[in-house]
Amino acid sequence: MGSKATTLRLEEEQAEQLETVARVDGVPISEAIRDAIAKHIEERRNDTEFQARLKASLDRNREILRKLAQ
Repeated sequence: MGSKATTLRLEEEQAEQLETVARVDGVPISEAIRDAIAKHIEERRNDTEFQARLKASLDRNREILRKLAQ
């Protein structure tokens, strides 16, 4: 799988905390960020309220695409 570069702006204090966490864990900052994002996405996959909103969004977009295709 490929990768995509993304710019992330953090408040100075949050950046310092992230750097400290990564240093203590012995991982690069980018790895700490990727791990946090993966955990966040997994939480969303298991969140029934989020899943309901996602399904509603898919249904709306499906209807819009159907109308555009006519």
